[in-house]
Amino acid sequence: MAEKLIIIGSGPAAWTCAIYAGRAQLNPLVYEGAISEENRLRGTLPLGQLNLTTEVENFPGFPRGISGPDLMLAMRQQATELAGARVVTEDVVSVDLSARPFALTDSAGATARAHALVIATGASANYLGLESEARFKNNGVSACAVCDGALPRFRNKPLVVVGGGDSAAEEGTYLTKYASVVYLVHRRDKLRASATMAQRLLSNPKVQPVWNSVVEEVLGNDTEGVTGVRVRDVHSGQRRDLPAAGMFVAIGHTPNTRFLEGQVQTDPRGYIVLRDPFRTTTSVEGVFAAGDVADATYRQAVTAAGMGCKAALDAERWLAEAGIH
Repeated sequence: MAEKLIIIGSGPAAWTCAIYAGRAQLNPLVYEGAISEENRLRGTLPLGQLNLTTEVENFPGFPRGISGPDLMLAMRQQATELAGARVVTEDVVSVDLSARPFALTDSAGATARAHALVIATGASANYLGLESEARFKNNGVSACAVCDGALPRFRNKPLVVVGGGDSAAEEGTYLTKYASVVYLVHRRDKLRASATMAQRLLSNPKVQPVWNSVVEEVLGNDTEGVTGVRVRDVHSGQRRDLPAAGMFVAIGHTPNTRFLEGQVQTDPRGYIVLRDPFRTTTSVEGVFAAGDVADATYRQAVTAAGMGCKAALDAERWLAEAGIH
């Protein structure tokens, strides 16, 4: 028997979708992802990227902030206990969207069918791949300035931004509100960012470009977290240490859409294309997308949650119009 609605994902978009879908009597089934070493390394364990964030100060309703794990556990609990969502702790490894009901296969080898599907698998931040970088993730290393830049640990401290595109320019400009100085580390001698964004960043007196350089090591200790970054000049080979309380990696994100195998339209970067920018419909009837997997612009918990709400409502209406109750 096919499920009315299956939701793939376990971040704010997925759990908000599950809450709304459960209250609409759709009895949703949520694939939250597997607890595996591969997912740990990719940052795609259950409860999403917020589960790796120590403090969240910009989600409405928490005037004193809340830890990322506490927020995500509360969302999951609300979805399961108040909305009756059922949860499978496995990855969806493949889908067949060529016929309805849609067919899904999970990492345990089990199969399921669904009349409607919401994809809320998020996008994984790209990191440099350094061992020292991994050691200090969420202890001074971040991939989201808007999420973490205002935290007390970074205020009035030197910070490092790595990258040269629009994301790096945006992150660096945002961090100038809080940092004492922003070191912009880029492997070339000019930014790839648009002229306007590059000019805005480089004209800020707090920004100090570190051209033709790459990060070799993140420096720090378990007590203070990040204390500096070691960079190497790609031409001379000379190394120097930059004092810093944090390093923000801004080299892009990779949407978690590999399991779709091209069955849903995506843009050149891999983000799912929405047929209507005000809704969550995709190129496949009955398939909806919510959160960072379809949002290359905002990538915030609150916008993901809003999209999750929209996806549940869109799916409910689509199911009703299809006569599936």
